[in-house]
Amino acid sequence: MGTTVNQLTIEQQHEVKRQLAIYQEGTHDIIPSDELEKKIVNSIMENRPLKVKLGLDPSAPDVHLGHTVVLKKLKQFQDNGHTIQLLIGDFTGKIGDPTGKTVARKQLTDEQVKLNAQTYFEQFGKVIDMDKVELHYNSEWLSNLSFEEVIQLAGKITVARLMERDDFEERIALGKPISLHEFFYPLMQGYDSVVLESDIELGGTDQHFNVLMGRHFQERFGKEKQIAILMPLLEGLDGLEKMSKSKNNYIGIDEKPEDMYGKAMSIPDSLMVKYFELISDYTIEQNEAIKRDLALGELHPRDAKMKLARSIVRMYHSEELAEVAEQHFITVFQKGILPDEIPSVEWKGASDVEVLDLLVDLKLMPSKSEARKMITNGGVKVNSEKVSDFYKTVQIEDGMVVQIGKRKIVQLQYK
Repeated sequence: MGTTVNQLTIEQQHEVKRQLAIYQEGTHDIIPSDELEKKIVNSIMENRPLKVKLGLDPSAPDVHLGHTVVLKKLKQFQDNGHTIQLLIGDFTGKIGDPTGKTVARKQLTDEQVKLNAQTYFEQFGKVIDMDKVELHYNSEWLSNLSFEEVIQLAGKITVARLMERDDFEERIALGKPISLHEFFYPLMQGYDSVVLESDIELGGTDQHFNVLMGRHFQERFGKEKQIAILMPLLEGLDGLEKMSKSKNNYIGIDEKPEDMYGKAMSIPDSLMVKYFELISDYTIEQNEAIKRDLALGELHPRDAKMKLARSIVRMYHSEELAEVAEQHFITVFQKGILPDEIPSVEWKGASDVEVLDLLVDLKLMPSKSEARKMITNGGVKVNSEKVSDFYKTVQIEDGMVVQIGKRKIVQLQYK
């Protein structure tokens, strides 16, 4: 049955409640929720750190704030003395996770996996202490399985259970093929938890099926079952889609302080509370105060957003650089003053050019249609004068300043 919380000392009971509140904050789901307290109780009574697993399929190594939702939760466990198991899917990465995919993923080479993994380590070190992390590569055990053992592993789950995956159902409905090897991805992820004897596995809500495979296979192998903690997916700067580099709605953790701050100030008001809760360095109590003050109208959304932007820059750079980034934003964007240093771009085209061509040729806008939208919204300026005519011909001059929105500013070099 194990130890119950009532068998602990008063001090130990307070510690259980403290940790439980931290781990529950911001989560989408804990499966099963009642077992997390039991895990913490046993950890305290046995003076044994919990093993907290995060699996990484290193196919896209550039880390943005969306990735840090799970990393922040890992740090909370690490700060309380628990063991972080970072699992690099160097073997499963060659297959590719089919989650959310309407076609099979391109399989990675050993060299690609290692390069991507190294990038992860460098960037994750900005959030968690990599010196205290247990690092594992699942090729250590998966590549040594015999064909007989693979068959035995496959025999521990039904095809019907695998077909519960939404992406597989969708692909069948659309008449798109599913390769047999894709069925083995969740099997191998589940087997990783068997080998590592993980107590907890973290993942985004899109990893619901894969993470639960750990519980399934641990039970089938007679192990104590892990708890699944699923974190929400963070919407990007557009307020609609999941944060993603491909959607260009992201804030990268390696970006310059001024860029991070400026991007953070464009986060939709409706998402501020979620961002504070999931990716800031504010405490539970501070987040509750901000949520309350916003609801009561005692904190202006702009001021709350500046707090959030400053927090983001502080976490990945420093308090000093956060202050500099804030002053830069106030000077350039709130007061409308151009910055002292503007990126220079050499212009080699004609001396006169239509404004739409200018914006696209300078790569300030991806297309003429997008440029038209920006002009319609009043977001294009040439030498601080707003452009309103799509067909305006611009006379190119050395030192001309072209500005798109609030963050894209270039100065032309022309001879």
